[in-house]
Amino acid sequence: MTKPVVLIAEELSPATIDALGPDFEVRNCDGANRSELLAALPEAEAVLIRSATKMDAEAIAAAKSLKVIARAGVGLDNVDVPAATKAGVMVVNAPTSNITSAAELAVGLMLAAARNIAPANQALKGGAWKRSMYGGVELLDKKVGIVGFGRIGQLVAERLKGFGMEILAYDPYVSAQKAGALGARLVTLDELLAESDFISIHLPKTAETLGLIGTEALAKAKPGVIIVNAARGGIIDEAALADAIASGHIGGAGLDVFAAEPTTESPLFDHEKVVVTPHLGASTEEAQEKAGISVAKSVRLALAGDIVPDAVNVAGGVIAEEVRPGIDLVEKLGRIFTAVAGSVPVQLDIDVRGEITEFDVSIWKLSALKGLFTDITNEPVTYVNAPLMAQERGCEARLITHPVAEEFRNVTTLRGTLADGSIVEVAGTLTGPKMVQKIIGVNGFDLEVPISTHMAFLSYVDRPGVIGAFGRLLGDAGVNIAGMQLSRKEEGGAALVVLTLDSAIPAPVLSAIAAEVDATLAEVVTLD
Repeated sequence: MTKPVVLIAEELSPATIDALGPDFEVRNCDGANRSELLAALPEAEAVLIRSATKMDAEAIAAAKSLKVIARAGVGLDNVDVPAATKAGVMVVNAPTSNITSAAELAVGLMLAAARNIAPANQALKGGAWKRSMYGGVELLDKKVGIVGFGRIGQLVAERLKGFGMEILAYDPYVSAQKAGALGARLVTLDELLAESDFISIHLPKTAETLGLIGTEALAKAKPGVIIVNAARGGIIDEAALADAIASGHIGGAGLDVFAAEPTTESPLFDHEKVVVTPHLGASTEEAQEKAGISVAKSVRLALAGDIVPDAVNVAGGVIAEEVRPGIDLVEKLGRIFTAVAGSVPVQLDIDVRGEITEFDVSIWKLSALKGLFTDITNEPVTYVNAPLMAQERGCEARLITHPVAEEFRNVTTLRGTLADGSIVEVAGTLTGPKMVQKIIGVNGFDLEVPISTHMAFLSYVDRPGVIGAFGRLLGDAGVNIAGMQLSRKEEGGAALVVLTLDSAIPAPVLSAIAAEVDATLAEVVTLD
């Protein structure tokens, strides 16, 4: 049996390979070498990268078999996430792997800038004892403003409290109560700039944060403030910062990141009051090992068809063990829905009822959408691109939950409104210790049919001889009926038959059956 190909495009820790295990064919390439990368991608089902490999639209298009891009780190500046999403490729990273390393480096840069460690070191190694020139300032009893009070910002605050600092925090997405519980006072950005003796940046790089600390913000800062950025380049306007340091308004800076990387030239490099490092935030042995192990585990999950908690372009998160058996059921319900409806709904409700709603079943919405499109497009459908396909086709999906199911412990119903206003329903459940997947309703007809690989759904007016016609025509075609259930609402009214079969019904045979019994619905589905 051929093993899936996992391409490692940059140097990762040996623990990464160990975490992948023996189930994959591991190949290596130099991801920074464009031609080598593009040549290595076509057979890869997963690619593991750090920051030097550009997984842009061109690279993703070249990787015809790709299922997952795994970035062994936090940032995704080198991955075209929208292109990956459109191609159905999962993108994962290691969001917590370097948080301790990044926080510790921020504190280190702050101390280095406060005590002029870098220029004093350089002077002494150059043969000059300049003790009086490189006096500094203490952190004790100073105010530090943390811009971005997420996980790393909070770790920095925790460490700086140990230095006896007062913590100010600016973050529009954090409540004053949450900040207060962590020993910080939540303030506006202007208040933080005006009051802080030290400022540490811990924001993601977005359209809103790009250039946030520029000429105007720096002018509002407290004279002599020392600014640290170990987050993302571009949040601080480097030219404006250089001017503010040259004027003496800003007392110093510690920078690990820059707007353009790699870089060896910057107006900031001319100032002794600036200490710089070449993006070392995640460059510790511990962080690299954590990142490699984390993404290796994510690759294993992704290639097994599972949802990955660290996937950045898949909603879902951690899935309870009780919820997992229903994922496949709901995907099959989606495929059956499409077969019965014959079109994509404009509105799809995923209605989940029963004890299972004690858990987060949001993944079932993705499962339903994945099933909905699996049999009607030539594109590969994944948990990643199914919501995008729904959006492109004008299908709005919503998840509805209710704690009570009437006849079963749990029932999931896909209820869709078609473009002509008609409504199609398909309901299913899992029963017994073996969690048998069953169809329990179609368009208001009550059933209890185990889901099988080959199924047929036929609706007609109830009358004698119809069931015999099914058996005769299928028998003549050599198709064996494994199981059958008839449901009707009243004698002589509409009826629905669901057949489970040992093999698929050829299209001409299905057409002949539909014609003979005057079927209003005649659809087959193969759930392989």
